[in-house]
Amino acid sequence: MAAPTVQPPRVPDLPPGLGSFRFLNFSKLLRRPVCAGKIKDRIGKLSDLVFALREPYPEAVGLYMEFGWGKPTQFIPWDRVVKIEDDAVFVRPPDSGAVYPPFVDQPGWMLVDAHLMGRTVLDTDGRRTEVVNDVHLLEAKGRLLLVHVDTSINGILRRWGLGGLKWVKDEFISWKYVQPLSVEDAVATDKVSLSVTRKQMLELPSEDLADALEELQGEEQQALFSALDSEKAAETLLEAEPRAQRQLIADLRKERARMILSEMSIPQLANLFSVLPHDDVTELMELLSPEDAAKIRAILSEREATAGALMSSEFVAVPPDMKVGPLVEQIRRSGREPDTISYVYVVNRDGRTLVGIVDLRELVLASDDALVSEIMTSPVVSAEEGDLQDDLAELFAKYHYRMIPIVDAQDRMLGVIRYNEIMAGTTTRKE
Repeated sequence: MAAPTVQPPRVPDLPPGLGSFRFLNFSKLLRRPVCAGKIKDRIGKLSDLVFALREPYPEAVGLYMEFGWGKPTQFIPWDRVVKIEDDAVFVRPPDSGAVYPPFVDQPGWMLVDAHLMGRTVLDTDGRRTEVVNDVHLLEAKGRLLLVHVDTSINGILRRWGLGGLKWVKDEFISWKYVQPLSVEDAVATDKVSLSVTRKQMLELPSEDLADALEELQGEEQQALFSALDSEKAAETLLEAEPRAQRQLIADLRKERARMILSEMSIPQLANLFSVLPHDDVTELMELLSPEDAAKIRAILSEREATAGALMSSEFVAVPPDMKVGPLVEQIRRSGREPDTISYVYVVNRDGRTLVGIVDLRELVLASDDALVSEIMTSPVVSAEEGDLQDDLAELFAKYHYRMIPIVDAQDRMLGVIRYNEIMAGTTTRKE
């Protein structure tokens, strides 16, 4: 589900009991004078607004003022704010002393300018990243809520003091769709990086998530990556460019790395390891089984990987006299991943010699009583275990199959090669 751009919310969309209200732009409040009582009693300028992360909208808890030159900050609790006017923000004078106390951050708090402005938002419609240029606030009955972010250029114009100009339509994204990532399990930081919710991220194509990760750096990048489950993280990591792959791998915890690597095939692991520093490869090899590590070392040590080293043993093979109905039911109960059953391979009674192939799409359309031999295609396009990766890429480019079987000199079935593994590896080596 995409995070749609919207117009300012209507009254029914707002929290109940607010009564009359007005909208404010944070960019217009920034650096507005703060006065303790009357306009002549100016105590500083608004440096930031402090919000507490609450449902359904974050709520202001205070004003933050910064003076520079080594002077201490001041924090004015929101219950001390009297009114917000076009020329100043009026507050009650401090109860004791000449100044308000310094700002002390609290769990669940965020600063609009420091933590939101300029931050990245995943735009699931445009499949690109957008930037928060302004924050849209709602004031009602003494409360101030954060209800939208604005990703249009108008926010930049307002920050430059050119609010009278409006080149394009405001592009509001409701806070209901823009949520701060939970970074507790990723990094110890008070910074909030914006993204779509975790559920929405899992619905994004892995190539789009890879693009987003490449736009981020450091803690923000790690926070986004940590929000993905192992399967989605593996898919996204394989889609990312080598620079991003190296960054993400360098900061992975051992157990997290083990889970992500377990979602990858031998060819995918070899392609990933080929762009990583030697020390990282050595550490990651220790997380694999000795057999898998040996296969990957063989691939990496060869100038050109062979089909025998790259192939997978995950495929479905049946005899020619098997009926379609029982075969379909067997596949449904098997719990196999969809990419392992693009085709059903037909082998003779010795259980090994390849005699035909059935596309899964043809299988589900055939009569339950039909024999596999009646709907199979023969002869089968195949590769031999000594064929090189470039040879396999040419076969895929010529025939457009999703998988190609690997056979020995006697046409005995040894394994399969998948299109995405070979073509991704070829692209990586060309880069």
